[in-house]
Amino acid sequence: MKKNIFVIEGDGIGPEVTRQSVKVLNAVAECFHHEFHYRYGLMGAAAIDKTGDPLPDETVELAMKSDAILFGAIGHPKYDNDPTAKVRPEQGLLKLRKSLQLFANIRPISTYPSLHHLSPLKTKNIEGVDFIIYRELTGGIYFGKKQTNTEQTLASDECTYSKEEIERIAHLAFKQASLRRKKLTLVDKANVLETSRLWRKWVQQIAKEYPQVTLDFLFVDNAAMQIIVNPKQFDVILTENMFGDILSDEASVISGSLGLLPSASVGNGPALFEPIHGSYPQAAGKDIANPLGSVLSAAMMLDHFDLHKEAGLVREAVEWTLVNGFVTKDIDPVNFYFTTTIGELISDYLVGKISGAELNQENIALRKSTII
Repeated sequence: MKKNIFVIEGDGIGPEVTRQSVKVLNAVAECFHHEFHYRYGLMGAAAIDKTGDPLPDETVELAMKSDAILFGAIGHPKYDNDPTAKVRPEQGLLKLRKSLQLFANIRPISTYPSLHHLSPLKTKNIEGVDFIIYRELTGGIYFGKKQTNTEQTLASDECTYSKEEIERIAHLAFKQASLRRKKLTLVDKANVLETSRLWRKWVQQIAKEYPQVTLDFLFVDNAAMQIIVNPKQFDVILTENMFGDILSDEASVISGSLGLLPSASVGNGPALFEPIHGSYPQAAGKDIANPLGSVLSAAMMLDHFDLHKEAGLVREAVEWTLVNGFVTKDIDPVNFYFTTTIGELISDYLVGKISGAELNQENIALRKSTII
């Protein structure tokens, strides 16, 4: 298989973790005889610094011509700490989602037994956690009309949704639920918000097309509580943009590290794959960032290409590193391995250089994966 992959490394730790994913994709290509061709573009603070634009037109054009996009992270403190900044890195990502019509963000939430001790929740509450959040991505309050009065004493953000915006992501979520445990939970605030009542109306209509899927409802405040109290109850969560943004970040800590979780954004254009974490500029250039969220995002990309065997092998390699204690500083601040080491270990596992044989720990510490 031949695929053109557009890479946006982004800011902070984005370049470091994304390069490990490219390394892993190259190992997959070598092992399974695929051809992955890469082109690179700018977005975020790096793009602002170079062009003054958080999303240059060239980046959009190259993204549109690709089969999929691999993205790192964006953001920089000089923008986060300046509320008066007119141009911000995040504007680039919002614009890219809109340009590519990426209306659904998909975030799988799962846990690893070897890392249960890192979760803020009790082990008995997270064993077997496996759910997916479908977040609407191009509508709602983030894209609504924004106003501030001249005196800077009053501001408003408009939240608008249409029937069509609700239907298209609802169908994706119901189809996914029908392939899983056949349960879908719509999260809203229908006791207060008109937009939420519109969501309930049309999701209930669409549910009739999927009689095998059980539909239930939770108000967003209750959902936030239930994700902590009993996360195992969920299968597929469907929700609007802002609620999805908040709940998916809340759910991400269940695993024990923000660096572990991947995501995909899909719609009418080329799909985009990215780890859920931010740019973490304090760690940039130190080779300590966790690349697994990015690597697992690459695995989601392989699934998107219908390369399910390859995606499964990547996930197997990731779990192998965790089980054997080959983890980055966020997971073990004392006995940790470098970002590049993890990328090399996963790549070597994929091409068969590593098996169940004993590893030379000293060589691994030196960024070598030599088997005794």
